[in-house]
Amino acid sequence: MLIDFHTHCFPDKIAQKAIEKLSFCSGGLEPYTDGTVNGLKFSMQKHGVTASVVLNIATNAHQQKSVNNFAASINDNQTIFAFGSVFPFSEDALSELERIKELGLKGVKLHPDYQGFNVDDERLKPLYKKISQLGLITVFHAGFDYGFAPPYGATPDKMARALEWFDTPVVAAHWGGINCNADVIKYLCGQNIYFDVSFGYSMMPRYYAQEIMQLHIPDKMLFGTDTPWHTPDMEMRLLKNLELSTDDMDKITHKNAEKLLGI
Repeated sequence: MLIDFHTHCFPDKIAQKAIEKLSFCSGGLEPYTDGTVNGLKFSMQKHGVTASVVLNIATNAHQQKSVNNFAASINDNQTIFAFGSVFPFSEDALSELERIKELGLKGVKLHPDYQGFNVDDERLKPLYKKISQLGLITVFHAGFDYGFAPPYGATPDKMARALEWFDTPVVAAHWGGINCNADVIKYLCGQNIYFDVSFGYSMMPRYYAQEIMQLHIPDKMLFGTDTPWHTPDMEMRLLKNLELSTDDMDKITHKNAEKLLGI
């Protein structure tokens, strides 16, 4: 069984434009799907993925409702677990979180660089408290983002401070932070936080991957790809190279996700 905890897709009418824009901003990164829901499902079938978490991002306050309506329209809590999003400093962010819960979505995605904030900004305490009250999972983009210049909003030191304000599960994407491996080990390993392994293939040095696995334990690791930018086969190649036990691989590839998603 394989559960992908980090994927993206877009409404059909904007998928091509969204993929082209993201690819351009990231230096010409090549997508492996067309960015649509059907494209994601085709990839899932091709690579033997049982279920995918689709992470949506509201990049401004006006997008919140449409982003979350799209998430609800593709969410079935069986094969597609779509997460919602809020623009953190919008006036109706807290009420929109309530609507996310009412729509049956199990979590939210926040991207500090796309949304213009630092994860440890104390003004976000009410938002994090509300997320915790509603029992939602929070996935943060973590570390560098190739579409933006530094400084970045979710470096490991900032993530460690923000963790204190959550009572529900938090996931730091991309092994705890793209290109932040030493600081992930210093600030986040051993803390009450999940890492997903998305976008690790060809990016994560084997030495650091092994060190993180030893210090953070596989119980807090989640398989992920960042589809359409990486494929399940790419990320599995990295994991298999780490010579993990069958039990640890099962935790990473599906058991931890099953527990978080209530499958």
